[in-house]
Amino acid sequence: MRGRTPTSAPATAGEIFRLVRDGVAGTRTEIGRETGLSRTAVAARVDRLLADGLVTEVVGAAATGGRPAARLEFNAAGGTVLALSVGVSRSKAAVCDLSGAVLAEEVVDIPASAGPEHLLSEAVIRLEKLLLTAGVDDATIRGIGLSIPGTVDGARGWSVGVPALPGWERIALPPLLTARFPAPVLVDNDVNVMALAEHDAHPDVDDLLMVKIGSGVGAGLVCGGVLQRGAWGAAGEIGHTPVHDGPGIGCGCGNIDCLEVLASGRALVRDLAECGQPVTAIADVVALVKQGDPDAVRLVRIAGRRLGEVLAAAVNLVNPALVAIGGDLVGAFDPLVAGVREAIYRRSMAAATQNLRIEPGLLSGRSGVMGCAILVLDEVLSPGSVDAALSA
Repeated sequence: MRGRTPTSAPATAGEIFRLVRDGVAGTRTEIGRETGLSRTAVAARVDRLLADGLVTEVVGAAATGGRPAARLEFNAAGGTVLALSVGVSRSKAAVCDLSGAVLAEEVVDIPASAGPEHLLSEAVIRLEKLLLTAGVDDATIRGIGLSIPGTVDGARGWSVGVPALPGWERIALPPLLTARFPAPVLVDNDVNVMALAEHDAHPDVDDLLMVKIGSGVGAGLVCGGVLQRGAWGAAGEIGHTPVHDGPGIGCGCGNIDCLEVLASGRALVRDLAECGQPVTAIADVVALVKQGDPDAVRLVRIAGRRLGEVLAAAVNLVNPALVAIGGDLVGAFDPLVAGVREAIYRRSMAAATQNLRIEPGLLSGRSGVMGCAILVLDEVLSPGSVDAALSA
């Protein structure tokens, strides 16, 4: 039997909002049926949600031809979230609505090596401009999502020992944003938020591995529909897995021949420059691959093979249905994925690969900011957070 039993605790406004947002209940009658609340109690809770702008009420024709039925709908325009996806070479800022859709976005062309204070102060200026572009004001902001490339202490909101981010370790990041935007800030690893976004874009997939290959290499893992961060927030740090056939290149983490120093975009820039190619950025590598340059195609395929060697163990361990590949090097997808598939299918169990999909991510460079938005929305639109906000 659906709905609450008479002995259940009364449903809160936040729980009713979840029913509406998830499409479980769309009318006051349906809410009463699901929760066991009286009409008066349902009306009181719905009125609070309407006043806060989280839901709207639309009057439509009744199916029976009788009195028009008023339906409640989740109001994606009832607020905004700010998203900032920090990268090693550049970052992206965005304003999103409550569904996670991007309303306005802009690249922040400042390397992370500039330091958190400088980068985030510039990001604040860009976010202010984006709010104007989107036609919304500060009062609509319900939260801020921030991602950085490396392990994150989510409770404190700082990076933990990230070789790619010198000067960022143990810096409290939320205050650098809340000084201008007084809203809750959630901080996570960059590939974790990309995994959230790709999972949202693949509602039929509950087990996926998101791989980012750009200046560095990292992974995010969703199992059973839940993002897995690990005991200390370091799940998915595959970039610092040593590769067996490397030439002996040292990594900033202290190891030798890590995947990141052999197969990342930066590594390919280095290797192609040593071959005499005029490359200075990952975009140059992608351009050479698209032109069919034999050195670029060969080296990208070798990078894919090394990436696949590391991913093969993950495929055996967690058996994902999908490996989604994103990051700046995804523009060279064909030779990259050829190497990845070669290694995975050679090294992984047949049972783990029989229906495995290895595909480019669906979100065309937006997975970072969209994932930051989802990270925030999962928190600020939870029943407890909604109830707390309505009581404030």
